[in-house]
Formats: sequence, structure tokens, C-alpha cells
Amino acid sequence: MGGQRDTAPALTAFVGRVGDHNDRAMSAAGTLGEALATRMALPLTTVGTPKPALAQGWRVELDAARNDLVAMRRRYGELLDQGQVPVSAITRCAVAVATLPAIARVHPDAVVLWLDAHADINVPDSSASGYLGGMALSGPAGLWDTGHGAGVDLSRAVLCGARDIDPAERGLIDAGRIRHLPIGDGLPERLAGLLSGHRVYFHLDCDVLEPGTVPTDYAVPGGLTLPQLNAIAEVVAAGELVGAEFGEYEGRWADGTHCPPDELLDALSPLLAALTG
Repeated sequence: MGGQRDTAPALTAFVGRVGDHNDRAMSAAGTLGEALATRMALPLTTVGTPKPALAQGWRVELDAARNDLVAMRRRYGELLDQGQVPVSAITRCAVAVATLPAIARVHPDAVVLWLDAHADINVPDSSASGYLGGMALSGPAGLWDTGHGAGVDLSRAVLCGARDIDPAERGLIDAGRIRHLPIGDGLPERLAGLLSGHRVYFHLDCDVLEPGTVPTDYAVPGGLTLPQLNAIAEVVAAGELVGAEFGEYEGRWADGTHCPPDELLDALSPLLAALTG
């Protein structure tokens, strides 16, 4: 693949509680991790302990998740110090408060590609909901103190597919503090232009997809199709990846029907092949 370094990927499933509205992603992250392990022929390390969802404000959630987030940050730090490329199935976007500072320490110039229906750049003082996941990118970018570090240069991050954007977040976008690629014609080509020559950390929140594609906590109309996600994966696979995380996959629909991750992983297959190739 394009610029991928000759380093080995290392697979992690984060299954702990961190800003969950329900319990589904904790079991689903393990399922997704096992499916990734099979596809990538890699051993799987599990971090965190599933616990009943709290569905509380950011401070309660952050305090409750502290030990698991510290363990995830240490896991990333150890992998990166060994020259490995971390690949993770995560429960919720808020896990990024632990993963992204570790990435930024070793790869400060990497672009964080944030595929999400939401911008996740609220801060405690601007968030109407107080939801921890809505601050998952702003914390690592140093806009507020998570207690888990920072270091991400917000101007090097790229929001892709965001469409449920709060006023304060829109202000940061309009001010040029962060780049935003809405869904539309020529998205892969536009993304390729932004990523060309840059190392990339890939973050996927499954709610960037059109509702009904896979089960997620949020359903925001106007999302990506799986073929569109596949085209994005092709673009990312053409460059150098320093890691990837896939989150907000709940595994079961609200009626309890199981939704295997096979089609999701098929769409991501160019990226997975690049990581293992």
C-alpha cells in the first residue's frame, strides 16, 4: 500500500463503560474485535470492564470511566513505543480522550480523520446536553481538560460526514479552526486532496452511516452508504496509517435482532488490508 510503514498492527477491544446511554456497545465492541481478529489474523487484547450504563453528564461519566481509560491510554502508549500500529474496536467515541493523546505524543503531525454524524468538539461550557461523547475530539485537542492529556492539533483534524452540528461547533468550523467535509459529490476526491502526503489516524463512529445500516445509539438522516464508506477506506488505504478505531457499533437492533459486523468490515476491507499488508 501507498506509504504504509513496515510495522505490525496490534488489535484491542475496549469494552468498558464510558458515556454510554445503554449497555449494547460494550458487548458489541467485543464482537467487533473478534471479527477484526479473524479478518486480520491477529490476537485480540481486551481492555476495560463492562458495567451497567449510567447515562449521566460528562463529569460523572468521565470519573466512572477513569480506570478503564487510563488502561487504554497505557495500552496505546506501550504499542506505539514498540513501533506498532494500534487498531481498536471501541464502545463509544469518548474512548478517544485516551487514544488520541497517545497518538499525538508519537505522531504529532498526523491527521485525525473523524468520521461521525457529529462534530464532537463541544466543551463543558458550551454543551447543551453535557454528553461526554460530544466532547470526544475537543478534549484531546486541548479545548478542555479531560485528565488524560491532549496534543491533537485541531487544525490538522478533518471532520467527515458531520451533519448534526451544534452552534458552538459550527463557530469553530466557520472560523477555520477545523476542516469539515460534508457528504456530497466528489467526497473521496476531496478527501484525497486533504490527506495527500499526511499520515492518518482513522476514527469511525458508525452513526456517520445512513440510519438502518448498522445499529447505533444515534440515527441522523443523510449519512454515508456502505459503498461510500468503502470509497473513503480506499482513499485512506492509499496513504500511511498510524492507527484506527471503530466505535458506536451496538450489534443488535432495538428489537434485539442481531446485526453481524460483516458488511461493515467488508466496506472497511481496503483499510484493513493496508494495515495488515
